Amino acid sequence: MKEFLVELTTTVPEGTDPDEVSRRRADEAVRARELASEGRLVRLWRPVGELRSIGVWRADDETDLHENVLGTLPLRPWMTAVVTALQSHPNDPGASRGPAREGEPR
Repeated sequence: MKEFLVELTTTVPEGTDPDEVSRRRADEAVRARELASEGRLVRLWRPVGELRSIGVWRADDETDLHENVLGTLPLRPWMTAVVTALQSHPNDPGASRGPAREGEPR
């Protein structure tokens, strides 16, 4: 699978019933856990003081990412997404570490 950096900004439409917002947010948390267990959602951060998220996601390609991963998020209709395809960098310190030996920190 390929990795993608995804910035998601959620804007709830004005006048949306607060119960609908709460329901979708709860469903979003459940779906995020499912995607993480499938290896599709790798990491997720929220910039301090902002209502957006930045994450590393995995998919076969960008179409798969939009249709079968991000498209399954309950908040997706209210989201804008900026997607950047990623590739390994030759100076990535994590790529050369290999498996940790017993007793050594990662």
